[in-house]
Amino acid sequence: MFPKTRKTYNFAPIFMMLRNAILQILRFFYQPFSKVLPWQTFRYLACGGGNTMLDIFLYFVCYNFVLHQQMVHLVFFNMSAHIAALFMSMAVTFPTGFLLSKYVVFSDSNLRGRVQLFRYFVLVGICILLNYLLMKIFVDHLHFYPTVGKICTTALVVIFSYLTQKKFTFKVKQHT
Repeated sequence: MFPKTRKTYNFAPIFMMLRNAILQILRFFYQPFSKVLPWQTFRYLACGGGNTMLDIFLYFVCYNFVLHQQMVHLVFFNMSAHIAALFMSMAVTFPTGFLLSKYVVFSDSNLRGRVQLFRYFVLVGICILLNYLLMKIFVDHLHFYPTVGKICTTALVVIFSYLTQKKFTFKVKQHT
């Protein structure tokens, strides 16, 4: 009924081609900053900033045009539109963030890919929790407009995320 051999796909050449193109673009824009920022920090700021801008854009579109700022009625509970939009935008930015971090920013990490993915998944889980809690505080308690609350939340979570990625998720293991 099912074929005995499964076709597998190797996406590494595609990722490497994209990586090289991204690095060429970043090298061009790095020149004015080369005296003040290390190359890795610039790559993190550029890739993380791009992914963050994508996240905020997707959040805005999902909140305003997909969900129309209305509650989402699920089987067992209702979810506010600003929280649902948070999860919707993360469905896209999780994989793009991991791939940019793995192949562009922290490519010198010698941890196995599945270890990096697991650690990144744990980090994103913590970041989701932080996003959720901070969004609840900013929007529900401090009454910020949801997009402004998302920007404030993102600023705090990005700092936490960078430090965690550098020191834990994509660290370079020292061989003794």
